[in-house]
Amino acid sequence: MKQINEKLLKVVTLGNGKVVKNAMVMAPMTTFSGNADGTVSDAELSYYKARSKDIGMVITATTYVSESGKGFQGQFGAYSDHFVPSLRQLAETIKGEGALAILQIFHAGRMALPNEIPNGETLSASAVAPVREGAVVPKAMTDEEILNLITAFGETTKRAIEAGFDGVEIHGANTYLLQQFYSPHSNTREDQWGGSVEKRMTLPLNVINEVKRVAKNEGKEDFVIGYRFSPEELENPGITLTETLKFVDVLSDQELDYLHVSTMDFWQGSSRNPADKTPVINQLVETVAKRVPLISVGSIHTPLEAAKALESGVNFVALGREIIMEPEWMAKVIAEKHSDIRTTLNLADRAALFIPQPLWNAIVNTKGWFPIEE
Repeated sequence: MKQINEKLLKVVTLGNGKVVKNAMVMAPMTTFSGNADGTVSDAELSYYKARSKDIGMVITATTYVSESGKGFQGQFGAYSDHFVPSLRQLAETIKGEGALAILQIFHAGRMALPNEIPNGETLSASAVAPVREGAVVPKAMTDEEILNLITAFGETTKRAIEAGFDGVEIHGANTYLLQQFYSPHSNTREDQWGGSVEKRMTLPLNVINEVKRVAKNEGKEDFVIGYRFSPEELENPGITLTETLKFVDVLSDQELDYLHVSTMDFWQGSSRNPADKTPVINQLVETVAKRVPLISVGSIHTPLEAAKALESGVNFVALGREIIMEPEWMAKVIAEKHSDIRTTLNLADRAALFIPQPLWNAIVNTKGWFPIEE
């Protein structure tokens, strides 16, 4: 147990020199629980407070940088200065418990909710619908709209700084807009924003540069900037692991403070080629080659599993469903009470776990999402 704790509690230094007190991260997860006006709800504040005490870093549920980018019902916003007081409450809640507070920022693109955005018009790199039932064909973004989007990421970063966050995570994963520009499925452009693999990287790299520029202009040299990506897409054509490794190689030289791979299983092999069982994380670690800290996530339930994950060469392990079920996951690690860590949800425990009702509804109505005991 002592050796496990030494690995999990090891202090980690990010690319900009910012110190994180341990190697465990709360993964970004949608709560569906913001107020009707797009501000952070009291229920969300309680939810984050319960999970921020002993964890090294908390990455919030994603927030949208422009009105057209809303991807979830009950999602809190950050697209105007109106939201700064609400965001400040969230940052103060997380930091008040001792964790670094990272605001995840995104635009949902063609995955936005038509009934939740202006004119019901979704946007993407090209007019190609996502592969899902009832999907609408998005509008291909103009040059002006793309440039405005880049600016919006910068403006939201400025709001995050004003609100007191320690950093932002640029969400380029999980089929949302930045990934849509890198994907050959959703990006069929033949201009400066698409075509070759290199041109499909143009928007994400411009967003990264704008976020870095804003942080520098605001005098926040220690402001954390991370980037999240998904390793593959199932669509044909879709992002392959080979293409992702090319992108990760470029990302590793962007002077980011960390990269964050989004996976359902930490040790998963290729989703496009089930015969390839080689863990994707091993290939990512090799490609990054220690140029930038790396976070990975996915079905890490116990401290022993987390310690083994760290042995792969990643710098951080993120907890998702596990920290929803067990807000005191890290407290029990520190107290050396590993066997007391909760690994199932009891239907009577919602209030005790500070899980907002909309999130709870999503959990219990999604078969197989969580291990639930009656």
